[in-house]
Amino acid sequence: MGAIYADIELINNDDLAFARRKVIDPEEVRKMFVNIRVDTGADMLCINERIQEQLQFPILEKRKAQLANGSFLECEVASSVELRFKNRRTICNAMILPGDAEPLLGCIPLEDMDVLIHPLRQELLVNPDHPYFAQMKVK
Repeated sequence: MGAIYADIELINNDDLAFARRKVIDPEEVRKMFVNIRVDTGADMLCINERIQEQLQFPILEKRKAQLANGSFLECEVASSVELRFKNRRTICNAMILPGDAEPLLGCIPLEDMDVLIHPLRQELLVNPDHPYFAQMKVK
């Protein structure tokens, strides 16, 4: 299976909260579309410093990330990242990779949005068993 990419909207969820409270105008909410690599080998959402500069997510902490080549990298972790894909959304944290590194959509946000990879079509899909809203197991 080759690399799979999806168009995901990233939104600063803190800005959305301010807009709901009428502290800022809805047009001031920082957001952008990103063509992101879907990577089931990654746990979290990973964005790069260029995306972080534009969307200004709050920084929670620093963590070490193990890269595909086995090396480790210390990264900041951003919070209040809202992702939207078709009729799905989730709010999660994101590791911030250096420079313009390729953004990755890991398995935790994929699971939370109840989306699937279609291996033959090589694309990300809303779970056809739950087309109208995400379904989660709680047992």
